Amino acid sequence: MNQSHVFSPRTLLWLPLFVAMAAAQGTPSGPSANPVPYASVSELNLLLSQLEQSAQSAQGDLAKLRIERWKADSGTKRQTTGNVESIQRNLQQALPQMISELRDSPESLTSTFKLYRNLDALYDVFGSVVENAGAFGSKDEFQLLENDMSALERSRRSFADRMETLTGSKETELAHLRTALQHAQSVLETQPPKKIVVDDTQPAAKPAKKKAPAKSAVPKPPATTPATQPPQ
Repeated sequence: MNQSHVFSPRTLLWLPLFVAMAAAQGTPSGPSANPVPYASVSELNLLLSQLEQSAQSAQGDLAKLRIERWKADSGTKRQTTGNVESIQRNLQQALPQMISELRDSPESLTSTFKLYRNLDALYDVFGSVVENAGAFGSKDEFQLLENDMSALERSRRSFADRMETLTGSKETELAHLRTALQHAQSVLETQPPKKIVVDDTQPAAKPAKKKAPAKSAVPKPPATTPATQPPQ
């Protein structure tokens, strides 16, 4: 059966645009996907290393707290203990996973915002613990936690700045894509689409003609006449 593939200029014109949009969204489009700039990766690795050091320091300082010795009511102690446990779980489980995801996709806006939002939540809860430590804890406890909170705040601001930079870069890429889309639409409006038919099937072979048998070259012997007998 004869089969053909039909392509229109509309499809051929839009295909590169779809690939470019996938690249701008951070979706791999194959081996030719645009690599992440070295400067961006270096900046991210530095920010993540600083954040990991701050998280490790905060875990150690939180473990040193003696909330049971604070001169506070039981409700405040119970609430502070719950906040400390929540922070420790986040620093040990959730935060490392987000850091790993961002290392795998250095310029992913989704992963960057996810990490920033987590740091923002950590900062709020951590601030409550620091405030109670300053009111009811020892001077050393308060000083250590205040330093940890300052480091956490620096990381939060750094990732907020990075997210703003990435957003501006993506907006520029999308602006180029919009321009390309407008150009594609104008081309389609001025040039009506023509179908291009590509036939990838081979025509059926014609049957071969039979050759007539060749005539023999050997001459036939002459016909013999019966011999006459003499009269008796």
